[in-house]
Amino acid sequence: MSLSLYNGQFFASAKPAKGINVRPGFDGLLVIDKPSGMTSREVVNRAQRWFPLRTRIGHTGTLDPLATGVLVLCVGMATRLAEYVQRMTKVYRAGVTFGAVSDTDDADGHVTPMPAAKIPSAEDVRQALAGFVGTFEQAPPAYSAAKVTGRRAYDVARQGKEVSLTPRKVTIHAIDVVTFAYPHLDLVVRCGKGTYIRSLARDLGERLGCGGHIASLRRMQVGCFNEADALSLDVEPVQAHKRLMPAARAVNDLLEITLDEAAALRLLHGQRVRAPIPLASPEAAVFDDAGRLLAIAEVAEGLLHAKKVLVGADAM
Repeated sequence: MSLSLYNGQFFASAKPAKGINVRPGFDGLLVIDKPSGMTSREVVNRAQRWFPLRTRIGHTGTLDPLATGVLVLCVGMATRLAEYVQRMTKVYRAGVTFGAVSDTDDADGHVTPMPAAKIPSAEDVRQALAGFVGTFEQAPPAYSAAKVTGRRAYDVARQGKEVSLTPRKVTIHAIDVVTFAYPHLDLVVRCGKGTYIRSLARDLGERLGCGGHIASLRRMQVGCFNEADALSLDVEPVQAHKRLMPAARAVNDLLEITLDEAAALRLLHGQRVRAPIPLASPEAAVFDDAGRLLAIAEVAEGLLHAKKVLVGADAM
């Protein structure tokens, strides 16, 4: 199939395959090293300046203003793959302060000391943390993007109203203590989608009877994306363009299949196509014979049906 990929951009060759329409532009994934003090939306706005007007850009998982670290942006057609990055495992380095609570569950909020707080031992902390490893119900922070009756919780909380959020099922795979010297605890947390590290600090403090909140937070890794991939917001546009990664990295945990040109065209035109190999997975990433990502397909009874088309197809 006559497509080429350069610096994350799809281009049509001089002789494009019949029926395939490749939109020129910037498409791919960009990993940003988010600075503290900025919202994830503000990071997207800054990154937008690197690309032509109307280039679609979105982030793949909110980082609190206080937090720093890995924030994966989807550019162009890669915005259609944001959900696959969002569900990747995350790794955080978190600094927790005991002996005080915060209305936002971090140091950016109104912090209230607990002078009568019980001082936990290192063994107390270890045992309490063990209870947070696994899958359990976690209540999001009152100041969060979770919705309450159709509104963002932080909008309701900022009006001084009571916020009651339904606990959500989350998974924490591992928690490692780096250092502990009361009131400071330094952790590395490996967790699944939707886990709030601020909630972990809050709930840990409650369990220990001393209160707790996040003092510092850095996201070190999202799936296959890590700090070494991350780009400063201060670079020039040409540097950002060179650091665009292929959109296919967003779906590297999906089963990959390759279709020949005829079958790929049928799939892109909305037809069901027989999978070339037996597939046990309900979903697959479909590539052409040159290794370019064409679509995400649903798999049912050995047939593929395009769920997300990433390369447009003209009427044949």
